[in-house]
Amino acid sequence: MKELVQYLAKSLVNKPDAVEVKETEGDTASVLELKVAKEDLGRIIGKQGRTAKSIRTILNAAASRTNRKVVLEIIEEK
Repeated sequence: MKELVQYLAKSLVNKPDAVEVKETEGDTASVLELKVAKEDLGRIIGKQGRTAKSIRTILNAAASRTNRKVVLEIIEEK
């Protein structure tokens, strides 16, 4: 799942080398934390959150094949 998020994020942003994905696995669920460059945050979230929602939909479809739940958190740097 981590590789999928990295691939999608790097395809969307202007600075693909700044993309970081951290995965924390639990018993039945995984939490993925996505960090991108500050100027690319809008590209990942999209208008009204549509891009972020689409990424989460793709992730949940891939996770359902392995009977797991995946939560994507987009981390905003200050």
